[in-house]
Amino acid sequence: MDPAQARTWLATALAEARTGLAEGGIPIGAALYAADGTLLGRGRNRRVQDGDPSLHAETAAFRAAGRQRSYRGTTMVTTLSPCWYCSGLVRQFGISRVVIGEAATFHGGHGWLAEHGVEIVLLDDAECVRLMSGFVRERPELWREDIGE
Repeated sequence: MDPAQARTWLATALAEARTGLAEGGIPIGAALYAADGTLLGRGRNRRVQDGDPSLHAETAAFRAAGRQRSYRGTTMVTTLSPCWYCSGLVRQFGISRVVIGEAATFHGGHGWLAEHGVEIVLLDDAECVRLMSGFVRERPELWREDIGE
């Protein structure tokens, strides 16, 4: 994947993460792109805002995309390595690629996805790390709740 394109798409997910933080939620954002580069859906972690433990950023973007005939060739872009729940979504629906802003704060299931044929693009984006590490430092109890600890 073209690195410039990956960073452009990551900007969409980062905007969602910032909005989530401003709403008092967990700053994780995601976007789902079609093979031709069309934005299908975008979303943010809304567990806190909606009181819904299943509303992670990736699931919000997936839901916003609506029903697709196939997810082959699509790219899920997320500011943070996807948890097992969101990794399962990627695998279940055959999403072809995951672009990850960072995996330093949380190393989710992206290694497992790669083992099963999903292309992984890890950007190690400094803004994603800053946003998430600041949140973990300031709201450790909420972070632990989000990751199921």
